[in-house]
Parts: sequence; structure tokens; C-alpha cells
Amino acid sequence: MLLIISGPSGVGKTTITRAIERSELGSVFSVSVTTRPKTREDCDGVDYRFVTDAEFDAMVERDELLEHANVFGHKYGTPRAWVQQHLDQGRLVILEIDVQGATQVKAKLPDAYAIFVLPPSEASLLERLRARKREDEAAIQRRFAEAKREMEQARSGGVYDAFVVNSDRERAIDEVRDLVRAARAARAGSARVSE
Repeated sequence: MLLIISGPSGVGKTTITRAIERSELGSVFSVSVTTRPKTREDCDGVDYRFVTDAEFDAMVERDELLEHANVFGHKYGTPRAWVQQHLDQGRLVILEIDVQGATQVKAKLPDAYAIFVLPPSEASLLERLRARKREDEAAIQRRFAEAKREMEQARSGGVYDAFVVNSDRERAIDEVRDLVRAARAARAGSARVSE
């Protein structure tokens, strides 16, 4: 099954995604390609696969990306062949992508299961963005404005199968895990019925 997890910056989606990857047998986290600069904390091939603008554009031209987007001046995309290879092996492939990417993926693979992680409130999201201490206030405000737009787009776009509010990390992880297990079980049941 292809699982999409989305949510605004600072909502805790990476923590949830990694917890699902650890807890679900046969799951793999899809590593996106990006043109953004590698930071000291980044591990190439684990966090992202870092490429040049020209390499990225060539991948788009060859239709090698399942989805791609330009976010805050950098390009991000999901390699199609890698995802398909793991789906063919019966794995749970996890994509952590934005609403724009989720919309592209669902158009190509409508069976993908998509979950959007929401903050308990806009004020708490702004606090979380500030607490990360990664950016100045102007950048935080840009991310916050984008987050509000993205949440509205997620609610109205019809792309997401479920919404989970992350007011308590462990409870949110449990809720996402339960949703994923139910979706996988339903698909396994329908596959048996059609055989």
C-alpha cells in the first residue's frame, strides 16, 4: 500500500512517519530528491537525495517523478521507479509530502491512502515553529502563512482519507497506526475476495 502523510511544517509529521515506519512490518520510507542545500544534519540517501537543478529538471523531463513541487524556492520530488519497485514487493511505502504532491500522487495512484496531520490550533502551530529555533521571525511567518493555506487546501481538496490532530504525540502516532492497519487489512480482504 502507498501511504501519504502530510501536514504543515512544525506539526510533527516526521516523528509520526518514522514511528509508523518502525512499527509496521514491511514498511519503507520513500526518500525524496531535492535541490535544496544539504545541511550538517542531513544524511544523503536517508533524509533526501540531493541533486542539482539540472538533474532534477532532467528527471521531470523523463517523467521519473511520481510528484514534484517547488517549495520555498527549492524543488522536491518522489522517484517513481523506486516507489513502484517496493509496491510490487508488497511493501508499505510511506511518502511524507505536501498537499500539492499528494494531489499529484492521488491523481496517478488513486488507491494511495492519505492522512493529513493537523495541529491542535493555529496558535500552537506558530509556537511549535518558533520553538524549533531554525529560522528568523520573517521566515517563521512565511511558513505559518503557508501552513494555514495548506491546511485549508487539505480540508477542501478531497485528497485525504483521514485527518489526525496531533495534540499528544503518542496518541497521534497510535491513531495513525490504527488507521494504517485498518486500511491495509481492508485492502488485503478485498484482494482475497477478488481472487
